[in-house]
Formats: sequence, structure tokens, C-alpha cells
Amino acid sequence: MSNEDTSIHDFDFGLICEYFSHIERQGPGSPEATLKALSFINNLNNESSIIDIGCGTGGQTMVLAQNAPGNFKGLDMFPTFIDLFNANAKKNNLQDRVKGIVGTMMELPFNDEEFDLIWSEGAIYNIGFEKGLNYWNRFLKRGGYIAVTEACWFTETRLQEINSFWNDAYPEIDAISNKVDVMQKAGFIPVATFILGQDCWLENFYDPQSIIQEEFLKKHPSNENAENLVGEMKHEVEMYNKYKEFYGYVFSSAGRFNL
Repeated sequence: MSNEDTSIHDFDFGLICEYFSHIERQGPGSPEATLKALSFINNLNNESSIIDIGCGTGGQTMVLAQNAPGNFKGLDMFPTFIDLFNANAKKNNLQDRVKGIVGTMMELPFNDEEFDLIWSEGAIYNIGFEKGLNYWNRFLKRGGYIAVTEACWFTETRLQEINSFWNDAYPEIDAISNKVDVMQKAGFIPVATFILGQDCWLENFYDPQSIIQEEFLKKHPSNENAENLVGEMKHEVEMYNKYKEFYGYVFSSAGRFNL
């Protein structure tokens, strides 16, 4: 495998889980961005139910629970992430309101209209933005909100290298306006949309990886899959530093106000 024709999705799930379990966030973001998105949500109280889908180890979930009322669930397909999630909840004295469960976002183990808020940072791409919004809608109460981050193009045109990189990794990447249109067609009313800053990518996601990569490779000597995984993540950093004016993550909040 070469960096030019692979993406993160081509690697062993076990290696991916181990690699990302050593960093606080499993995707671009920041506490400040989480709180900014939360500021547009006005329907929460002590009885509210919130689900963080694709929660990872729960970095953003803990921020939410520390700054909003209600009862929180985190769902992720990796048991290791959920073990760390529940440990983080206990460490932050949130275990009475925050629970992690193992599950897949493609088959949510919940009742229709169970949640007041559905949250998902850096994860909806696993099911697809349009498919995820249409499927998750049924689990949200009328008057409830959804808040997600999604990869978007910032420009109408871009250089072929970055265009090919993203279309290979995630063909559903699109302009921000088209993503908002998808949300409306899925039955949501957009409330707010904003671009994640460079700190969300570099300081909070890529830089922490550089610290653990050497130790990760030492743990897996002569393991080509581990070497390729680290190589692909380094390639991602190169692409971001080179082409960050063309793309990024966009945080979108929307309400389910349809009848």
C-alpha cells in the first residue's frame, strides 16, 4: 500500500482502535467548538436525553455533560473506546449522568423519538451524511436538535491532488450549502453552521498523534499495517497543511420541527 491510494478506512480496525485510544480526541475538534455548537441548543433540562453517536473515548461528551443538563449516552462500535469513555466519566464524576455503550450507528438500539439532542463529531461519515440524517431523525423528539461535524469543501474549485485525496477517502464531501440542503430535505431546520478552526485539526488532533506514533511503531515492530497507518496519518497532516484553505470540518446544528 502507498499513501497515494489508501485511506484510514483501509486499515485493520484493531490497529485503528489502539492507535486512537492513546489520544484524547478521535477526530478534529475542540472544547471551544463543542461549546459554541452547544450554545445554539435551547431545549435541554435535567430530564433531557442526549446521545453522542460515534463518541470515541468521549472527549467532547464530557465537555457537553459538564456544561449542559440532562442524561448522556455515548455509543461507539469499539469496546476499548467505551471502556475508556466510562472511565473518563468516572474520572470527571459524571458517571451518574453519562454512560457509554457498545453499538453501531447503522443499527441504533434505541426507541423512536427517545432523544432531545443527537450529537456526533467527526463520525457521521461512517454511515454517510445523508443516510445518517435520514435514519437518525426517527430517534429525535419533535422540537429536538441534532449537531454534527461534516467534511466540506470551502471553494467551488480546487487542485486535483486534494480533490482526488478527498474523493477517494469520502466521496460524499460537498459544499457547505449543499450539506445544509441535505439537512433540510431530511426534515431538519438549520439553526447554525460554522467552520472548525485550524486548532481543531492541528493542536487537538494531529499534533497529539505525533507524540504517540514512535511508541506505537515500537510496539508493532516490522508490522507493515502499523507502518502504513502511521504513514497515512502523516500524509493527512501534509495534505491539511498544504490545502487547508480548500476544505475542513463544518459544525451544523439543526432542529427537528417537522410534524
